[in-house]
Amino acid sequence: MTIKRLINSYVIYLYMLVQIILGSKSDFARGEAALKLLEELGISASVRVASAHRAPDVVKEIVEKSEAKVFIAIAGLAASLPGLVAAYTTKPVIGVPVSGKLNFDAILSMLQMPRGIPVGCVGLDNAENAAVLAAEILALSDQKIAKKVQEYRQRLREQALADMRDT
Repeated sequence: MTIKRLINSYVIYLYMLVQIILGSKSDFARGEAALKLLEELGISASVRVASAHRAPDVVKEIVEKSEAKVFIAIAGLAASLPGLVAAYTTKPVIGVPVSGKLNFDAILSMLQMPRGIPVGCVGLDNAENAAVLAAEILALSDQKIAKKVQEYRQRLREQALADMRDT
């Protein structure tokens, strides 16, 4: 690791607002989509891979050491990761269920959390919405982020209007 990369990693760690945790490296494309949108909105984020079932101690360490204000947990199958993250923090946790053979297993494991340990849940494979929701949460206390979210929404509106004119 070069000195520059080490310094950049340290700066991101110090000012990271969103921690994205993937249940496995096969979820990387979804994590990358969320990271890209967060960066577009000017929000610092980091991506880590940690299995809720095979390495719960690593998940605990990531959560407890993170300075992030919001967590995004992306997982499929039994999808225990978002619930495990929520068990270790009182900060907002947004779950992204990953599609698989049944799909309902991942969705229900995030929706059916016990009272007092909520996980916000977005649509199947929709990491971009998790990034937007994280940005909206952060925007409550940061006007720069609020402005970026409004601009993002305006671009979506303009695209939708252009698509309507083209049909």
